[in-house]
Amino acid sequence: MKVLETALPGVLLLEPQRFGDDRGFFMEMFHARRYAELGIPGPFVQDNFSRSMKGTLRGLHLQEPNGQGKLVQVLAGAVYDVAVDVRRGSPTFGRWVGVELSADNRRQLWVPQGFAHGFCVLSESADFHYKCTDFYVPASERGILWSDPDLAIPWPVTAPLLSPKDSVAPRLKDAPVLPSYVR
Repeated sequence: MKVLETALPGVLLLEPQRFGDDRGFFMEMFHARRYAELGIPGPFVQDNFSRSMKGTLRGLHLQEPNGQGKLVQVLAGAVYDVAVDVRRGSPTFGRWVGVELSADNRRQLWVPQGFAHGFCVLSESADFHYKCTDFYVPASERGILWSDPDLAIPWPVTAPLLSPKDSVAPRLKDAPVLPSYVR
């Protein structure tokens, strides 16, 4: 597996090895021991799957308390995927990384606890898989406005399809509950 560091410490871009021939291919999507050696903690306790249409933007989402680390991957289609450091007191607070994840490039993104996550669908549709380190807790769900001018994320869509909740999320500077940075 190839591991690429990003501009945010702890956020990793992973390229699992693929073995192919005339019949198709095989790829190991997760191996607890190998991922733990990379610093990706377990256990993963919940897997989620979503299908979204072109122009859909989901995010920016996090949980606090009950923060979740997320290992994300696109199984069909392509997305622009973003992780934002929202840990108060972090030296990289408010900084973000964006990468394209697709079925073709087979990349995974590790988004640690304390980071908001979101994605925008680039293809006609996209099937998105998340492995999460904590269970979904509705009362802990938080959001940051996808178009926060202080973040200035260059989303590849000007008028995205949004959920009602995502369209009224607060700006990062106005978020009432955020995780704290722990060294």
